[in-house]
Amino acid sequence: MSEQPVTASAPPAPGYLRRLGVWDASMIVVGGVIGSGIFRVPAAVAKQTGSGAEQLVAWAIGGVIALIGALSYAELGARRPNAGGGYVYLREAFGLIVAFVYGWNLLVVNHSGAIAAVSTVFVEYFGAALGVKIANPAPWAVGTIVFLTGINWFGIRAGSWLQNVLTVLKLLALALLIAVGLAFGGAPAPATPPPPLQPLTFIGALMPVLFSYGGWYYVNDIAGEIRDPRRNLPRALVLGMLLVATCYVLANAAYLAVLGHAGLAASAAPAADAMRQIFGEPGARLIALGIAISTLGFVNISLAAAARVFQVMASDGVFFRFAATLHPRWHSPNVALLMLAAWACVLALTGTFEQLLNYSTVGDWIGIAAVIATLFWYRRRCADDAAAPAFRVPLYPLLPIFFLVVVAWVVATTVWENPHDAGMGVLITLVGIPIYWYWTRRRRTTDTRG
Repeated sequence: MSEQPVTASAPPAPGYLRRLGVWDASMIVVGGVIGSGIFRVPAAVAKQTGSGAEQLVAWAIGGVIALIGALSYAELGARRPNAGGGYVYLREAFGLIVAFVYGWNLLVVNHSGAIAAVSTVFVEYFGAALGVKIANPAPWAVGTIVFLTGINWFGIRAGSWLQNVLTVLKLLALALLIAVGLAFGGAPAPATPPPPLQPLTFIGALMPVLFSYGGWYYVNDIAGEIRDPRRNLPRALVLGMLLVATCYVLANAAYLAVLGHAGLAASAAPAADAMRQIFGEPGARLIALGIAISTLGFVNISLAAAARVFQVMASDGVFFRFAATLHPRWHSPNVALLMLAAWACVLALTGTFEQLLNYSTVGDWIGIAAVIATLFWYRRRCADDAAAPAFRVPLYPLLPIFFLVVVAWVVATTVWENPHDAGMGVLITLVGIPIYWYWTRRRRTTDTRG
């Protein structure tokens, strides 16, 4: 009997490694939410509120609404603690085409546009901190994206370490703003009593507040790299959102203490104006540095999270196949990361990200709603799931339904106020359908040839 040739089996493809604890994941939640919004948006909210008390209540209500959304994502992450987050839940609950359209929006406008936009904001504020007016921030924004891409190339530990440092620094900047604002604020008391509450105007003030609270879902995209994710992911979401809400309410209290409600409404840059009033120009430069650090952290986590979504899409055959690979040593989605960064750099250089972000608002909120709607599917279809989640949304189904009603209001308001941008957003979403057909046809052809 002749000997059979011995063939060596191919080494297993590298997968994601669970290296992040509760602290790391919590810093990702905080870093994904706190960008530049809290340093600028309170002025817009003050314009639509009648008093400082209304201002604080608006930010507290926004925090509660965002926490409800995060609780739904916490159960979803505990049920399916895999890389890809919302894309994975939508694929399993509603099918691949719905998941692809969700990922398509993230790739073309949402995450890529946010990376380009916020990296540009970073350059502008970093220049302000140095006392330098940067005439053309686009090349510097590209350099920022390339630098952060290089960090994340070396895996989740490298990206997480940088994220932890940046998030702690941004929290220190907020703590400084809050402490000096509350300690040294000298805004005069209002001469006349505040006007009565205007419900419709107050509800309108919640819109920018809710936008400032967005971003908690980034941590679900990297759930495949969190240790004991069924317990640690919900803990990180709850802890992170409570920390964000506390910081946001206290920061608004500090603005009101220094500038007063009328001064806050009239300010174009409330954080800089508050610090300038207390410490002069050095104070304004110091808070500009804090804002720059905050935005840099946001760009970092956006790159890390989005790249993992696109890597999972590539694994499903609805994105470039070569983007499905992970680095053999660092276990990072290096190819998907490079492709995402390249597209974000194009948007930064051309300046088209601003309009794209306006177009993406409706699609973004509808995507969040669709992801939370998968929770009802999981509860109904997976009641006897062997991998039962360690966390369940309290007061189910009331809290998820309430959040979906809020999203419906946000979408309706956006469509009413900006029908052109909303229509363009819908058009971009619909373009994803023939793109999906192309990818699935290409996948079937490739599988047949294989």
